[in-house]
Order: sequence, then C-alpha cells, then structure tokens
Amino acid sequence: MGSAILYGTGTILVIAIAASFIFALLLRFTSLEESSINLAVTIISFLALFIGGFMSGGKGKEKGLVLGGFTGLIFSLGVFLFQYLGYDSLFSIKQLIYHGCFILTCMMGGILGVNISGGKTS
Repeated sequence: MGSAILYGTGTILVIAIAASFIFALLLRFTSLEESSINLAVTIISFLALFIGGFMSGGKGKEKGLVLGGFTGLIFSLGVFLFQYLGYDSLFSIKQLIYHGCFILTCMMGGILGVNISGGKTS
C-alpha cells in the first residue's frame, strides 16, 4: 500500500514540475501574464491529482478510496510544510478548500484506478 501511495505522489510531482516548467517558459517568452493563466493552472492541478490518484489506485489494486485519499493527503501535507517552513505562513481558507477538493479528486482517481485495473485477483 505504501509503495502505491508513493508511486501516485511521485506521479503528481512529475506532472506538477513539467507543468510548472511549461508555464514558466510561456510566461517568460510570451506576452502572457500570470493572471491570464490562473484557470489553466487550476485545471492542470486537478488533473495532476486525479492522475496521481488513478496511478495509486491502479498500482494498489484495492481500497482505491483510501489509496487516493492518502496520496492527496501526502501531497497537501508536502505543500503545507513547504509553505509553512519556507514562507512562514499557514493555509488560508481558500487554500484549505482547494486542498480539500484536491484530496477528493485524488480519491475519485484512486477509485477509478482500482476499478479499471481490475482490482485484486485472488
């Protein structure tokens, strides 16, 4: 179960790093402004967490709700620690709502991942 959660969390991080790199290049070399890509960043964030939960559920092959939930929780905890230790600030109410939705999205991905992978075979 632990390896499935780490696999899903790693998938989320890889997607997030790739998306950040692409958005950074777009912001640097085009006339786009940060405010014009907020929706795209939010959509990519939710997709990354859904895919991470899906990978976690597919790897674990059972208990997709739990695997997805822990995967989303580990991601949110990592973001919280980075923000708290790096910037000395807690989550705002808006961020709490976002991360709650991130965890729910990851749980849905985990459920779907288990169901598509075929579940545990005895």
